[in-house]
Amino acid sequence: MSAKILFVDDEPHIPKALDRLFKDESYEISLENKRLFELTRKQNEKLVKSNQSLEAKVEEQTKNLKHNQEKLKKTLEKLRKALNATIQAIALIVETRDAYTAGHQRRVAGLASAIAVEMGLSEEQIEATQMAGVIHDLGKVSIPVEILSKPGRLSKIEFSLIKTHPQAGYDILKDIEFPCPVAQIILQHHERMDGSGYPKGLLGEDILLEARIMGVADVVEAMAFHRPYRPALGIEKALEEISKGKGILYDPGVADACLKLIKEKGFKFE
Repeated sequence: MSAKILFVDDEPHIPKALDRLFKDESYEISLENKRLFELTRKQNEKLVKSNQSLEAKVEEQTKNLKHNQEKLKKTLEKLRKALNATIQAIALIVETRDAYTAGHQRRVAGLASAIAVEMGLSEEQIEATQMAGVIHDLGKVSIPVEILSKPGRLSKIEFSLIKTHPQAGYDILKDIEFPCPVAQIILQHHERMDGSGYPKGLLGEDILLEARIMGVADVVEAMAFHRPYRPALGIEKALEEISKGKGILYDPGVADACLKLIKEKGFKFE
């Protein structure tokens, strides 16, 4: 006797059960989808509100930052003006004792800052060079006026006193918190590349670049203009001295910039 094989279609109650099962499953899936959709919608709303709040805070903080930056910029500008006024006041102290030194300082500052610009130095270095130049001989307030304005040749003792002015200037300014190394530039402006300068006998790169610039500008101005103990030697003699001492006494890059400024670009002392 052969076995009878039953197919699903042979049982009339099975399709109905399956149909109910599928409907129930579809309904549950639909409910779950609706629940998930609603949950997603609410989360999106929260996220949008959170983003809007965050954007508002960022915008407010940005405005506050810009406002504070403007205030800081104005404050720094006021401080810079106050500092420059202080520098000018210090220069006037020297001028009341020795009119020659005051004119000399202004001219040296002009040439030194022009050299710094020609060499492509940073704005801070240019400002430091200018600032230090205006008062680089401040230390001469400690030297008797009779020596500063002496018409004849200085004695060894008198010259030794003159050589103390970089250190004296440094000592006056060392505790003032300048935004640049003004006191050090003043201390080193008579140092020379080969170590023959004063007061420390520094060599080459041990001398601040701004001080090396100041040294060249100082020599050019001193030779080109009248000194109490001799008449002016002229700008040609001054440039000859810089050319001859380039790489020995004077920084070669500084010397080249100075020579180019005066010979090719027509720099003139004011």
